[in-house]
Amino acid sequence: MNLKQELQSLNDKLDKFRRKLAAAEQRGDTAIIMQFKREITAVTKRIANVKGQQTRQLNKEGGEVRNLPFKRELTKAEQADMGKLKKTVKGLVVVHPMTALGREMGIKAVTGFAPNKF
Repeated sequence: MNLKQELQSLNDKLDKFRRKLAAAEQRGDTAIIMQFKREITAVTKRIANVKGQQTRQLNKEGGEVRNLPFKRELTKAEQADMGKLKKTVKGLVVVHPMTALGREMGIKAVTGFAPNKF
């Protein structure tokens, strides 16, 4: 399971535990309330851990892309025919500003990174 799927399942579990906790609080069942509070705490810690892993993974990937020797913004024509561009430029990595990697890198326009000038 990748990090994104794991994070989604943990958020689903957290939501389920919170709903069950609310129901137990309405009933006044103290044993169940304590159990769900412990489980909510554990799942919250695990979510924070997975988000940290995602951040480290993005930072690593962003560093690898940033270390490529050549970069430039792509024109609208190049963006329209991305397949042709990728065939002509070996090792091209295209980063869009709206992706997680693009936001992490602080990119404002669609940018291409490559080992050689293109």
